Amino acid sequence: MSVDTGRRNALLGFSSVALGVAALAAGPAHAEAGNSVVPQGAHALPELMERLRKAPRRRDFQTVPMILDHPDLWDDTALKEVIAYRDTPKQVWDNTDIGSPWMNLMRNSLNAQVFSFGHRNFLTVSATHGSAHLALFDQDMWDKYRLAEMAGGDIKTNTLIVRKAAPSELSDFENPKSVFGPAGNTIPVLQSRGVVFMACHNAIWEVTGKLLAKGVNPDRLSHEAVAAELTNHLIDGVVLTPGIVATIPELQQAGFRYVK
Repeated sequence: MSVDTGRRNALLGFSSVALGVAALAAGPAHAEAGNSVVPQGAHALPELMERLRKAPRRRDFQTVPMILDHPDLWDDTALKEVIAYRDTPKQVWDNTDIGSPWMNLMRNSLNAQVFSFGHRNFLTVSATHGSAHLALFDQDMWDKYRLAEMAGGDIKTNTLIVRKAAPSELSDFENPKSVFGPAGNTIPVLQSRGVVFMACHNAIWEVTGKLLAKGVNPDRLSHEAVAAELTNHLIDGVVLTPGIVATIPELQQAGFRYVK
């Protein structure tokens, strides 16, 4: 069997500009994993990643209300950047179960869109709520509020925010141990490849209610204050929305394909 190495190399090629943008977009914690995994010619996606990196994220709340009624209460600038993304195709995943293969499905879709169909600017968005939303909180919140009990199953810590794959080059895309394989099924690695994880204020409010009902409130805070603390401990790069179920139609109107 003959292989068109010219076409293969063209697909896998990458420029110093694209790499630099990808590394910046990933942020300090993600730059190492994402410094060489964006194909040459993928201009729109790295540019979006850079804009999202610069977009403000307010994480200094003392209290938050049940219903967010002003853009200052969510990541309005970042959310508008995603909605305004004009390149296609783009896909929004309705992710609700932390124990489901949601990371694997998004990674497989991303791999096929980029390497099989050649859509280098393909954008994946995780519309995260339900128990999957627990993965968007840092380990400090998991420890303080015993979120592993809420996650259920055999989950003891938030392993989805731990990078498992070694830093990879784009040419590693057939290596199952690279970021393109199952080891890449973590939030930091997928973020380094351009996947956007969106958080849901309503989910945060509901998680807070469950914690208070179980008496898990070590500082004896109000509902509004616990919800604020959880919001302040969303992991880096997450885009906070006023409510993800309401945000999905906004994304669909902008041309995102919905996946349940």
